[in-house]
Amino acid sequence: MLRDDGHWLSMYVDRDGAECLTGLWALAARSARSLVHLPIRGNPVPGGVAGEGEPVALDLVLAHHRLQFRTSSWKEVRARLGRGQLQTAATPVGDFPDVGEIDYERRYHRSYRDHLGFDIAAHTLFVVGSATAFREHGTVLRGLVDEAPSHGRRYPGDRHYCVELTSGLWSRPRTRRNVPGSLHIEYCDSWND
Repeated sequence: MLRDDGHWLSMYVDRDGAECLTGLWALAARSARSLVHLPIRGNPVPGGVAGEGEPVALDLVLAHHRLQFRTSSWKEVRARLGRGQLQTAATPVGDFPDVGEIDYERRYHRSYRDHLGFDIAAHTLFVVGSATAFREHGTVLRGLVDEAPSHGRRYPGDRHYCVELTSGLWSRPRTRRNVPGSLHIEYCDSWND
C-alpha cells in the first residue's frame, strides 16, 4: 500500500510485499528501457495505521532516468495498457552492494548525480533514477526482507521497522514540483483490514 500523506510518502509492506518490491527494484536497476508498474492504489491500509488528513492512495512506477519518460503522459499510457501476460524475471542475488561498499559521503558533492527523483502524476508515484541510484537504495530495501521479519523478536519493545528513501539531497523536504521528498516504507508483519 502506498499513499501521499501530504508531508511525506508512506508505503506499507508485509514479507511478500517486501520481496516483491525488492525484486522489482532490482529489475528497474537492470532494465533502462522498462517502466516497472506496480498497481497497488486499491490495496487496503494495514490495521492500526493512522494518517493526518485525507491521504491519497498511489500506484508505483520505477523508471531509469535515461528513458526520459514524461510523467504527464502516464494517464494516457496507463489507459492503453491491457491485462498483460504473466512473466517471471530473475536478477542476480548480489545485485545490490553491501552497505560497506557504498560511499555515502559522495552523495553530498555538487557533482554527484545518482540521486532518486520523485514525481506524482495520475495517482502514481514515479521513482526515477540511474542504475547506481536504484542499486544503492536497493541495499536499504533489502533490509525489509533480511532483517524486518525478525526485528520484533530481536527487539521485543520495538515492533517498528522502516526504511527511508529520499529524493535528491536529504535536506530537501519537497521536490521541484512540490512532491514530498521522503518515502517512508514500513514493514507490517500482520495486515488486518
